[in-house]
Amino acid sequence: MNNSSDPTKQQGLILLVEDDPVLARSVQLNLELDAWQVRRASNLSEARRIEAESKISGIILDLGLPDGSGLTFLRELRARSSKTPILILTAQTNEDTVVAGLEAGANDYIRKPFSMRELMARVKNTVKETNIKNDEVRFGSLVVSRSLRTASVGGIQIDLNRREFDILTFLADHGGQVISRDRLLTEMNVDGEVFDRTIDSHISHIRARLKKAGITQIAISSVYGVGYRLEEKPEDKTP
Repeated sequence: MNNSSDPTKQQGLILLVEDDPVLARSVQLNLELDAWQVRRASNLSEARRIEAESKISGIILDLGLPDGSGLTFLRELRARSSKTPILILTAQTNEDTVVAGLEAGANDYIRKPFSMRELMARVKNTVKETNIKNDEVRFGSLVVSRSLRTASVGGIQIDLNRREFDILTFLADHGGQVISRDRLLTEMNVDGEVFDRTIDSHISHIRARLKKAGITQIAISSVYGVGYRLEEKPEDKTP
């Protein structure tokens, strides 16, 4: 039975990057039978666009694509400190290719041809298990639990609404990096509720909540004309 239409059984969204339409369709059908949502890309350009506009749980990435190597996309993601689990598909038997993929940050690989049973097992191990391990996000003294939807600094809980929690978690995932307002808008706008003008409002509310809790070790700084950055500050010990 196909569980893909039952939202209570959905496991997440997989980005499938594969230029062979027959193989891609077969993989998609098997993933959907296993309750995954799937978005397909047949080249690097499509993969970049989908990744930028979607909340991806994992990526199945072919290396041989019409407009370049999947390794390029993999390296781009890891350069942005993306922790998205990535499973490489490769038809190449050259060990150096596999090693290059793993060294670039891939979580696992599978050689073509492969059985769908093996692929589903590797997706479970690579995507589902990695996301479970990545449940807790730490940046300095900030600790965020995605599953519990809690955030604390030095043991002090921060009272956040749904959007504020999502924004703080995303900034913590990319702690120290400048995140543009456009990127925040794209990441938060999964259901059409967030608008450009509300991002600044949410950031202001998070800052106010940190201040109300007496938290000074963590701050969100504005980078003029660009966006925001989560920073760790020296603890204020002023009585």
